[in-house]
Amino acid sequence: MTKPKAADWRFALDKARKTPLQKGRQSALIFSHGTLEVRHYAPRGVDAQTPHDLDEIYIVERGTGWFEVAGDKTRFGPDDVLFVPAGVQHRFVDFSDDFETWVVFYGPKGGEAPKA
Repeated sequence: MTKPKAADWRFALDKARKTPLQKGRQSALIFSHGTLEVRHYAPRGVDAQTPHDLDEIYIVERGTGWFEVAGDKTRFGPDDVLFVPAGVQHRFVDFSDDFETWVVFYGPKGGEAPKA
């Protein structure tokens, strides 16, 4: 097996923007390893996503707006990190035209159990 180079583990935003969407997906797959998936998401106009089977983290790269989770809203902007447990209804609303975010899915289907 060839030893990986550091550059193999770097995922640049400019390349992510050019990655095509897979059929039926609203985000582009950038990297996967085990249960981990790193994706790029840049909806335009309306965020029509539905709840996911895995826990997820959003790392906002650009743009501002509102993040709605289970009917509750909070503002978001660049460099914010947002968490959504598996199965919870969520979406971005009233977001700017330049909005884009990294999305990280991980863990078992149904999500991880919180620590007691």
